[in-house]
Amino acid sequence: MKRISLILLAVFAMTITTSCKNDKKETKTDETKEMSKETPVKEVIKLQVAMEAKSDSQVKGNAVFTEEDGIVTMVAVLSGLTEGEHAIHLHEKADCSAADGTSSGGHWNPTNQPHGKWGSPDGYHKGDIGNLQADANGNATITMSTDEWCIGCGDANKDIIGKAIIVHEGVDDFVSQPTGDAGGRVSCGGIIE
Repeated sequence: MKRISLILLAVFAMTITTSCKNDKKETKTDETKEMSKETPVKEVIKLQVAMEAKSDSQVKGNAVFTEEDGIVTMVAVLSGLTEGEHAIHLHEKADCSAADGTSSGGHWNPTNQPHGKWGSPDGYHKGDIGNLQADANGNATITMSTDEWCIGCGDANKDIIGKAIIVHEGVDDFVSQPTGDAGGRVSCGGIIE
């Protein structure tokens, strides 16, 4: 009887030891799985565009486009403007070769909407950024963020690669078709990779 009790006790002890070892292995495996999961890296795309003077103006500067989490932010910094408001748009071609900037084509309008103020329920071009304000020294900065643009995604309705950023001599009235009656082009920058 003692012998059977000792055998049962030994079997019982082995069962408990094996069970504890398996629990520890499972815990280690779960911890390893958790630690091996990669933290997603947010992709940030950044593109700088040099703005060159056009139409015998002195308007220069740069525009920086940054895409993060599906939002594109544009920051344009310009100098050499006359004091007051000036229209700024994206145009359909990244070609700034013409002295007056007309080689960049018309406003970028892939969805065939009427010209208007950005976000208007009556419609607007994907290139209708709006107006910027130049100070008495001719300096201006504008910032815009949108999920309606992308940088190099290949979507013809969103991709700004191959477009140009144009600053106009006058003010966009947001009404006149198809350009907002903004006047001549005083600065141009091609958006290319």
